[in-house]
Amino acid sequence: MALWRIRATVDDRPGYLSVLTASLALRSVNILAVQVHTTEEGAVDDFLVDAPDALTETDLMAAVVKGRGRDAFVARAEAEGLADQPTRGLALAGRLVHEPDSLGESLAALLDATDVRWRPASASDGPGFHGGRMTLIDPAGGCLEVLRALPAFTPAEFARAQALVEVAASVHRLQREQVSLLLPDGSELVLRPAGPDDLPAVRDLHEECSPATLRHRYPGGVPGEARLRRLLEPSRGVTLLAVAPGGSVAAMATLLVEGDLGETTVLVEDDWQRRGLGTVLLRRLHTHAERAGLGAVVAHIASDNVAMLRTLRRLGAHAFERDGAMVSVTMPAARETPAPSA
Repeated sequence: MALWRIRATVDDRPGYLSVLTASLALRSVNILAVQVHTTEEGAVDDFLVDAPDALTETDLMAAVVKGRGRDAFVARAEAEGLADQPTRGLALAGRLVHEPDSLGESLAALLDATDVRWRPASASDGPGFHGGRMTLIDPAGGCLEVLRALPAFTPAEFARAQALVEVAASVHRLQREQVSLLLPDGSELVLRPAGPDDLPAVRDLHEECSPATLRHRYPGGVPGEARLRRLLEPSRGVTLLAVAPGGSVAAMATLLVEGDLGETTVLVEDDWQRRGLGTVLLRRLHTHAERAGLGAVVAHIASDNVAMLRTLRRLGAHAFERDGAMVSVTMPAARETPAPSA
């Protein structure tokens, strides 16, 4: 027996697919997997089949035609084709996370393409496909042309390719937002957005903090694991981590968004306090708030947290409202535009 890939367009009418599968069955062809791609011309059926060794490409093509298949494509397949398409796509997405520069190779594997070419983008370029040519926007700049002779690309394949590009764009954005930070005392850390995989390190950060530090950050009590997980991926905001050379998290800062108002919080492990780290994190959160078009940013600080209140005043906060043991500090998110000179 031999593995073959068969693709054919079938009229999207009741019973037509069964006619094609019956025609293949009459030649002892076993269908191992099938995908259906909806197009304007009809349903494009993509089969992975196991056929007797005596059958040739011409024999299989004749079986497809007899089964009312149109625009048939028949080619030998490899054992890798036995993996279902969702598994294949997830594996390639995982590869992109660890190898961000492998987008071209991943697209070629996803689409069984013969070539993927990069070229500079022009004003007329946009994502799309026609026949055996697909154009995608490269997140790193320019365009990617994905080529194969046969069969022609389908809308489903284009959607899969776009999804893979979006994964690459997310990885590229995370890389771009990761920066090295050199503190005045010579200590070097990495600032980057948090993700769900950071939960164990963030849990360790909380365990290393003193009760006084935790009380300043969480007046209502230290959150449980479920809330910590939500803080790592706020729906509209961002959580930044300061990571020490050994991989431990020295500090975390969160911007939560409600309407056009942002709320900032910072937690710095005791050994890293009074070294300028909290100031840097607050400035970066303010930049995120500005990019998001927020009107203002507020921080709720314990009234005895003199160091944080002094930091916020240095960063431009001018509205301080005390309510018992807490002080609400507000500062505009957008940079103030200087008044025009007379």
